[in-house]
Amino acid sequence: MPVALRIAGYLRKYPGFAAGTLSAALFSTVLGLVYPRLTGYLIDEVIAKGRGDQLGWLIGLLALVFLGRDGLNALRICLNNSFEQRVILDLRRDLYGAFQRLPVSWYDHRSSGDLLTRVSEDVMNMERMLIDGVEQGLVALIQIIGVGIILFRLDPHLAAWSLAPIPFLAAGALYYTVTAHPRYRVQRKASSALNSLLMDHLQGIRQIKTYSWLTEGAARFEKAAQDVRVASLKIMRAWAIYNPSMAFLAAAGTCLVLWFGGHAVLDGKMAIGELVAFLLYVGMFYEPVTRLHSLNQLIQAGRAAGERVFAILDSEPEPGHSPSLPSQSLPPRQGPAREVRFQNIHFSYRSGREVLHGIDLTIPRGTSLALVGPTGAGKTTLATLLARFHDPSSGEVLLDGVSLQRIPLEEVRREVGVVTQEPFLFQATVRENLELGRTGATEPDLERVLKAACAWDFVQALPDGWNSKVGERGVRLSAGERQRLSIARALLKDPPVLILDEATASVDTATEKQIQLALEHLLAHRTSLIVAHRLSTVRKADAIAVVENGRIVELGTHQALLKDGGLYARLWSIQSEHGEIQTIEGLFQQG
Repeated sequence: MPVALRIAGYLRKYPGFAAGTLSAALFSTVLGLVYPRLTGYLIDEVIAKGRGDQLGWLIGLLALVFLGRDGLNALRICLNNSFEQRVILDLRRDLYGAFQRLPVSWYDHRSSGDLLTRVSEDVMNMERMLIDGVEQGLVALIQIIGVGIILFRLDPHLAAWSLAPIPFLAAGALYYTVTAHPRYRVQRKASSALNSLLMDHLQGIRQIKTYSWLTEGAARFEKAAQDVRVASLKIMRAWAIYNPSMAFLAAAGTCLVLWFGGHAVLDGKMAIGELVAFLLYVGMFYEPVTRLHSLNQLIQAGRAAGERVFAILDSEPEPGHSPSLPSQSLPPRQGPAREVRFQNIHFSYRSGREVLHGIDLTIPRGTSLALVGPTGAGKTTLATLLARFHDPSSGEVLLDGVSLQRIPLEEVRREVGVVTQEPFLFQATVRENLELGRTGATEPDLERVLKAACAWDFVQALPDGWNSKVGERGVRLSAGERQRLSIARALLKDPPVLILDEATASVDTATEKQIQLALEHLLAHRTSLIVAHRLSTVRKADAIAVVENGRIVELGTHQALLKDGGLYARLWSIQSEHGEIQTIEGLFQQG
């Protein structure tokens, strides 16, 4: 479906606003058509004949016409503004809804600045095409048709000469329309790239300063800004030729009327008032023609923006928003946890390379399973399948015997909690970040989870306690404080199943002890899948799975694996000899 038609579909929700706006614009235009005719009558029948007694009431009538026209225009503007803001809200709501439905992997290939541009600038350009284009375009066409009829009724011969430039205007508009779209597409892409780079540099300003990268950063920004300038200038130069050319052709019509109409007045075939009225109507005819040329520019920008917005709306949602199997709710819990089972799991990313090969694992209720292995072994991929960020290529992930593909996605996300290695905090208060775990939590609940996460003391020390702002991405807190808040948030959610991506991999020893204590509270009585980066953190797990090349090569408890003398035992031995090697990735390199 063409972009313009898809955009127009957003108008259907508000027929009242559409009808009101168009009606006000139409009646305002009709009242405007009275002015030239009344002016001609004043010149020929009142002023030329010295009938001063009629001058006052005719001027009063003309003033009332102008008042009605401008009053209707004020009404049109109010209705139009309400109309367009509702449409903008709908577009942004749909776009944000699409963001929520898209898989996490989709964002790996997009920049935040580009997406921000689509929500703000592109939506605005679409809306202008949607509202202003429809309203002004229809009113312009009505005015052109109405004035054209009046011109031919006044003087068909003179009207024909006044419309002589129309074929050239149409040809110019067609040429501009055909050639403009690629220029606007390039400009939108360059603007998006500039916003992406700016957001990237603002978020990384500490690194830019730390590595004295100010000159290089400024050079990159300069290049992106230059790309926007060049792309914008191409649009402006084309417009600088197109718009004045169309204005000149319109003026040529006026010149033809003056030439032939002037001779008609001189020959006594036309009164001067009639010529003045005709000239005013010619101006009213070409004014909407000029407006249509401006709308053409607006439409091209809206088309380019619409393509970018609909590219997101048409993207394939993450698994679960379009269920491939009949929906089935989970059975009631038997205790505070659930059983997790990976059954013959195979998985491939879009590249086609299979990264998991026949994984079979069971995590009984209330127990923990740690995944260890080198980078790229498939540990994180397995965890994302449990969170249902992806679906397996074949096989099933089951909660209490029910396939995740049958469980409504919202229910899966309620049942499964995630604590990542690098916790994310929103630019909000401590309390608002915690309530992500459970909206409307009571103060006793907040105090309980903060104390369990060893975060109560530092939160109380903040200027406004849990009403203190944490800054963008929690920048006002230390790494350990951010991690403890993320653990408190998970405690508040209280999920029966927990995915834990090593939470102590990048903190100091003292902070690690506090986080480990918080994790003991978090892991208690839950079914847990732990993606481990340090062997020292997996000793307390109920079971350990060694993952290599997408396969489970060893499975057992810490003690059992040491007795088996396999890969895990060799890695533990290396760590014992080289205590400075802490990460499992480092141990695999040594081994």
